[in-house]
Amino acid sequence: MRVVHKVIKGIDTINLWVGRIGSWSILVLTLLIVFEVISRRVFNSPTIWTYEVITMVFGFHFMIVAAFALLYKSLVSVDLLYSRLSEKKQAIMDLITYFILFFPFIIFVFYISFGNAVDSWIIKETSSSLFGAPVYLTYTIVPVAFGLLMLQGISEVLKRIVILAKEGSH
Repeated sequence: MRVVHKVIKGIDTINLWVGRIGSWSILVLTLLIVFEVISRRVFNSPTIWTYEVITMVFGFHFMIVAAFALLYKSLVSVDLLYSRLSEKKQAIMDLITYFILFFPFIIFVFYISFGNAVDSWIIKETSSSLFGAPVYLTYTIVPVAFGLLMLQGISEVLKRIVILAKEGSH
């Protein structure tokens, strides 16, 4: 059981730090938006690049903090029935939903997005706008984010197994 706790701690620590560092991208996003508003409204000189960069930074932010949100249970959930269950029954329900819903979806998206990212890197894909932003960077964050989500899902499953193991040992 000591190994399981180390794996949980390791995965949680990775996603904690990725989430903390990735959350700073919201500051970059805010500064870009303020820059564009001032450029456009005060100096009447809009830029051709900020809209695309803002979109890319927002996508990065949204994706990179997803596993962090799962770690801290910040994702949307409907728990009308769930909250009334015992800890053991909640763990069982979590395990069922992780294996039936979560992991198949995560694995599918990871598989597809990884292929898309590789293809995009091979051709050094850029956007079709005048700015021509490097789209392959954006495509790369999707499998990274879903890989981190998969790891966090493994950690969450192990936590539920620990709960069930404790319940069984009493």
